[in-house]
Amino acid sequence: MTRGTELFSHFEVSDVRFPTSRDLDGSDAMNQDPDYSAAYVIVHTTWGSTGHAFVFTIGRGNEVEVAAVRAVEELVIGLGVDEVLADMGAFWRRLTHDSQLRWLGPEKGVMHMGIGAVVNAVWDLYAKREGVPLWQLLSNLSPQQIVDLVDFRHLTDQLTPGEALGILTQATEGREQRRHDLLERGYPAYTTSAGWLGYSDEKVTRLVGEALEEGFTHLKIKVGNDIDDDLRRLKMVRGLVGPDLKLSVDANQIWEVDEAIDNVKRLAAHNIYWVEEPTSSDDILGFLKISRAVHPVMVATGEHVANRVMFKQFLSSGAIDICQIDACRVAGVNENIAILLLAAKFGVAVCPHAGGVGLCEVVQHLSMFDYVAVSGIIDNRWIEYVDHLHEHFVDPVEIVNGRYVAPRYPGNGAAMIAESIEAYGFPHGRIWRDVSSVA
Repeated sequence: MTRGTELFSHFEVSDVRFPTSRDLDGSDAMNQDPDYSAAYVIVHTTWGSTGHAFVFTIGRGNEVEVAAVRAVEELVIGLGVDEVLADMGAFWRRLTHDSQLRWLGPEKGVMHMGIGAVVNAVWDLYAKREGVPLWQLLSNLSPQQIVDLVDFRHLTDQLTPGEALGILTQATEGREQRRHDLLERGYPAYTTSAGWLGYSDEKVTRLVGEALEEGFTHLKIKVGNDIDDDLRRLKMVRGLVGPDLKLSVDANQIWEVDEAIDNVKRLAAHNIYWVEEPTSSDDILGFLKISRAVHPVMVATGEHVANRVMFKQFLSSGAIDICQIDACRVAGVNENIAILLLAAKFGVAVCPHAGGVGLCEVVQHLSMFDYVAVSGIIDNRWIEYVDHLHEHFVDPVEIVNGRYVAPRYPGNGAAMIAESIEAYGFPHGRIWRDVSSVA
């Protein structure tokens, strides 16, 4: 008896939250008490296959993101799996071009991120079916297959399909050597684990020492509560790491444009490499003004940039020097490939955001794909690393001597341990019952 055609059968969606605000893990000037959370989705098929993904949030509102993922379900259930995997570009457009759901953005915000989780889950299923990690699945595709994944609508004034094909075709030379290099040496990381704004000086000092022992050569420190205290704290960290180690700062959008210029110029006395999110992540003109004023300090953003059209403007205008893609902010793998291609065209380094639960596990695949098949560049590029909550994942990220070890397991790394989903499920999981009883 045959099993028939494999179809997508149902979604399993969970509201998972971790009470990280208790220790101020993840705290910054704008987000002072985050509870790292995930609207977590498992996409099931009639043959028992699964794909896993999530949207990262920081607590309240995670239930809204769960509802957004649920709203996508009816567009997927009943589709043939083989048909979807054979044309992931068409699948992406099916979800993002739905006229009624699109109205809620368009192509931005809660709905767009929910679509991204579903897209990422199907890519996870695809990679598992092929028996390879996601970065390898993507980098095995031909240039034309990669181009076919991208929606070039509203991009063609700056990046045409032909230009993208040229970038990818040029990168085919040396692909195998870069793949071998990645498996042998991994991908450089920088760490934010020592720099959360709510940490005491004593904790920062201890964590900076640990980061140096672990081989990190680039650290990032949060700033933005008070410029005088920022200067004091940055001076302390610079003294701990020495004059040569790269040190960046992140203001998390707290400053006005002119205030950002003044503050970055003061912080530059301690030899900072980049300033991240110095003002609103929507303010392209503001970023351009800041970038011109604080050079040679580089300006970075991306974790809150809503879609490829916004990235097009940031990158083509020269408003940013560092492109910080996020695996969960835009609509999944396909849209991040569009952003990687834009960054490659304009020669902007991609250094992903990964400051959240599971983000390290999933975004590493995008940078590794970029190195092997798009930009071909790894020097002066890093993936963010935070040392939080990796124990809740089936395939936790691995860092050796300050570098990401290239994953060899099939999939995208998003699968969480079932016991963690149950224990941290909100609001009835065991951990949250314990938190409520203490409160």
